[in-house]
Amino acid sequence: MKVKFKSLLLLSAVLLAACGSGKSPGWTAGASESQPWGHYSGAPETRWNSDGRSMTLLSELRYADPQGIVWVAPAGSVVDGASVPRSLWSIMGGPFEGKYRNASVLHDVAYEQHNRPWQDCDRMFYNAMRCSGVGVVEAKTIYYSLYRFGHHWKFPIKRAKAVKVGGTMVARAIPRAIPVNQDEIDNARDWIRSAQPSLEQIEQRANAERQ
Repeated sequence: MKVKFKSLLLLSAVLLAACGSGKSPGWTAGASESQPWGHYSGAPETRWNSDGRSMTLLSELRYADPQGIVWVAPAGSVVDGASVPRSLWSIMGGPFEGKYRNASVLHDVAYEQHNRPWQDCDRMFYNAMRCSGVGVVEAKTIYYSLYRFGHHWKFPIKRAKAVKVGGTMVARAIPRAIPVNQDEIDNARDWIRSAQPSLEQIEQRANAERQ
C-alpha cells in the first residue's frame, strides 16, 4: 500500500511540473485544449551575425498553434525581423526584444518560406505572441498593424523576374507594402481597448481601411 501511495505521489508531481512548465507532458504535434494559444517545444539558441542586424538559429524553434498546425523555424535560418516593417517597430519595439522574439522568428521564417498564405502567417504570429505572454490589446494592435500595413504577397505567389542566387536562377515573390498611418494605428488601438473585437472584426476593419 505504501509503495502504491508513493507511486501516485510521484506521478502527481510529474504532471504538476509539466503544467507549470507551460508545456504538455511530452511534445505532441498539436496544441492541447488547456493551452488556448498553443505551445513551444523549447527556446531556440541564436548567434548574432557580423552585419549587426541579423541572427542565425543554432537550434530549431517549433511551435504548435491552437489548430494543431506545427510551425518550424529550422536551425540555420537567418532572421532579421524584416517580415514586420521597420516602421512598425516603434509600436512593438525591436523584433528581437522581450516577449516578441520567438513569434518574430517564426514569422520571419514563415514569410521567407511562403508555404502558406500571409493571412495564416499573421494569425500564427498573433497566437505565438499571446503564447509568449504578450497582452491582448498590444497583440491585437500589432496584428491590426501588420494586417493593414505589412509586406504581403498573393497566394499562389505572383512571380517577378528571376534573379541569380548562388549560381542558380530563383523566382522571387512581389511583396506589397503600404505606407504606415500612425493615426489609423492609434485609433485602432483605442477601438481594440474599448470594443474588444475578434480577429475577424480586426481583419474587416483593416480591409475596409485599405480600400
